[in-house]
Amino acid sequence: MTLILAKDRRRTETPNGVMTTLASPTQGGAGTVMWRVDMLPGREGSLHAFDAGQVWTFVEGGATVQLGDEKLTVAAGDSLVMHADVTRQVFTDQGFAAVVVAPAGGQVYNPDGKGPGEACDLAPRGDERVAPPWVR
Repeated sequence: MTLILAKDRRRTETPNGVMTTLASPTQGGAGTVMWRVDMLPGREGSLHAFDAGQVWTFVEGGATVQLGDEKLTVAAGDSLVMHADVTRQVFTDQGFAAVVVAPAGGQVYNPDGKGPGEACDLAPRGDERVAPPWVR
């Protein structure tokens, strides 16, 4: 058994929010990744896809999620299953906190192979696939 103390959590900040790694292959040797997302009010994540499924459980606030062809409104207490390779984009007026789980080894990519023009330094470029720091 591995105990990951709160003080040892890994925190990654982007222009849209903060991802806090709770468990991962490099943090506790976990085969499942678990992280918390705190997205600031009035933000819009970039359109992207992930090659592994994820489950997001919203614990505070709410958001609108464009998941494939569906536009979904989520609130605290809701869980959203995001299947692998489905495009996604998150928008929030009020901000939110969510806990996310996914299998280890997943990578994020740009569905059109182009990449967002104004994305942060952590975003994949072109047809690149990357494991974000919070899932490593």
